[in-house]
Amino acid sequence: MDPEGNLLLITIEGIDGSGKSTLLSALKGQLADLDPIFTREPGATWVGESVRRAIAEQIDPITEATLFVADHAAHLAKIIRPALASDRLVISDRYTDSRYAYQSVTLEGVIPDPLAWLKAMHNGWSIVPDKTFLLVIPIDDALLRLSEKNGREHFERREILEKVQNNYLEYARAEPSRFVIVDAKKDKDEMAAFVAQVIRFTLQSSRSHRRP
Repeated sequence: MDPEGNLLLITIEGIDGSGKSTLLSALKGQLADLDPIFTREPGATWVGESVRRAIAEQIDPITEATLFVADHAAHLAKIIRPALASDRLVISDRYTDSRYAYQSVTLEGVIPDPLAWLKAMHNGWSIVPDKTFLLVIPIDDALLRLSEKNGREHFERREILEKVQNNYLEYARAEPSRFVIVDAKKDKDEMAAFVAQVIRFTLQSSRSHRRP
């Protein structure tokens, strides 16, 4: 987050099957004139490959969670902080809220108060997004979309997705000024147009606040 409160970091969140990939693809066209940097977690750096391997092998949940945090640190150091220093608009496919929503579920019964543990690991060095778009969809619809994939990750089960989406909604209620709820059942073009409009409006408002 820019010290003057200028919008620079946008994140797109939602459960698997909510349509994030489709939305991001559309935003690349609709926001091309703003020349944003599109990135993602995990996978924007080489550390992300270790995360994806851990997911595929269904490794110990603590190992998996700490690898996600390591990927986030590398993502900030290599991509996000340099972009923000250049006053670029950054749009990330998943970010810290994904970690809080998903890993707090996979760590249930493994450690006490997983969410507090996860947030403590980010305290003091991570960057809070300026605006987060949360795609919300009925679980049955998400599962129907996921059924078209070849194989599923262990996160992509009904009981996990229900808990994850409830976590997301709880975070949105706690931070209404940061989160924008998006109905992921809407037409993809309508959804992309809405998100792009909000990004433009907020960016324009933010830039006007820093003018002398």
